[in-house]
Amino acid sequence: MVFENREDAGKKLGQFLKDKIEKVDLVLGIPRGGVVVAKEVAKVLEAPLSLLIVRKLGVPSNPELAFGAIDPDGKIYTDPWTVRYFNLSERDINRVAQEKLKKIREREERFLKGKAFDVKEKVVLVIDDGIATGQTVIAGIEYLRRKGARKVIVAVPVCPRETLERLKNYADDVYCYHIAESGSFAVGMFYKDFRQIEDSEVEELLKDGVL
Repeated sequence: MVFENREDAGKKLGQFLKDKIEKVDLVLGIPRGGVVVAKEVAKVLEAPLSLLIVRKLGVPSNPELAFGAIDPDGKIYTDPWTVRYFNLSERDINRVAQEKLKKIREREERFLKGKAFDVKEKVVLVIDDGIATGQTVIAGIEYLRRKGARKVIVAVPVCPRETLERLKNYADDVYCYHIAESGSFAVGMFYKDFRQIEDSEVEELLKDGVL
């Protein structure tokens, strides 16, 4: 299974979800690539769109490898095995976390214009362009629960089966259009066009406003 691009993935995911989800109050895309997918899903489900700005915490020697994630409240989530394997100190963790929290604040100001969305008692659907380990999404789920969301649903175009099963322990429902059963996994493997999405493109996707 290979998607043409994120728009294609979003349209397919939206149709996939249409008969499975009765009601969604708010679709939340994870910047930046997840916003492209979320926009298409929101169109199909006729739901408003906003952003869930959570960030991966990368190992200092290999930033693409996550050892955890951080949410907009500054709460840090870590994978103990990865932290131990790379011998990361509390100072290492906090340094990376503060850098990422600064990025979250910058994105909140740029994309949300400092406007906080209200999820209390709402059914929210969290969308990304794919999930590898799930740490960032888990941070987002926990954040939304603290903010009072009535139900948190996660949906993505592609993810490994073990990650799908893991996420079921956190979200109320989890949907994955294409489940990768085995072997090495990277989200970009499942897209013909997986170019980096720029901040200006996210702003264009949100030009109708965010809630």
